[in-house]
Amino acid sequence: MTDIYSILAPYYDEWNAEIDYSAWADGLEAFFASHAAGKVTDVLDLGCGTGRMTVELAKRGFDMIGVDRSPEMLDRARQAGEDAGEEISSRILLLEQEMTDFELYGTVDAVVSCLDTVNHLTSRRDLARCFSLVRNYLNPDGLFLFDVNSRGKFERVYADKTYVFEAPDVFCVWENRYRRGTCDFGITLFKRGAKGLYRRFEGLERERMYSLAALKKTLAETGFEWIGAYPAPYSGTLSGDEDRWYIAARAKKD
Repeated sequence: MTDIYSILAPYYDEWNAEIDYSAWADGLEAFFASHAAGKVTDVLDLGCGTGRMTVELAKRGFDMIGVDRSPEMLDRARQAGEDAGEEISSRILLLEQEMTDFELYGTVDAVVSCLDTVNHLTSRRDLARCFSLVRNYLNPDGLFLFDVNSRGKFERVYADKTYVFEAPDVFCVWENRYRRGTCDFGITLFKRGAKGLYRRFEGLERERMYSLAALKKTLAETGFEWIGAYPAPYSGTLSGDEDRWYIAARAKKD
């Protein structure tokens, strides 16, 4: 089995074209302005993927660090930065590291983690390890903003369903298996080569559903103060029907 993001990297942005990163970044920037203890300058994008949010925030003047485990996704992020121009790319540092074992060269004012990256931490131990590292690299009262897929997303959208994605010369089947709060994603991708023959790739990934209570508890145990949970990028009031929750917390340090 291959890491699914090494398979999907060339098609990830096309198949997620509906995501409005600009509006999402608006929410992040507004939250920084209203809740940060001081001016937010340095930001870590944890699990940055193809770098869409990393580049978007760099365009707004933030100095960005992007961390991701997938070299293929980071290659896309690097290209996205270069395509945005030298002024933007000079504000971005990309690091190939795991969420549960990353190292930075110093502290940052805020950490963001987008598109249910936190759901990929499939044990409470890994969740706590990641949160502890985030706190370690945040300045005192630094902000940690992340989103997770809700129970509704796991039960209504993921469940035991199969999805098909297509692109020129590519056919991908995405099969889900949902059991006891975790969902396994089996990916089978067929890619046509130069001679018209298709090569088959297979990968497997897993996400875990976390309740708001579990997230609050783990954040408190790792030195964070809970700020809130939101139905949209860091605004609004939860109704209980959301597919995604946007979580905000503050690092408490002596």
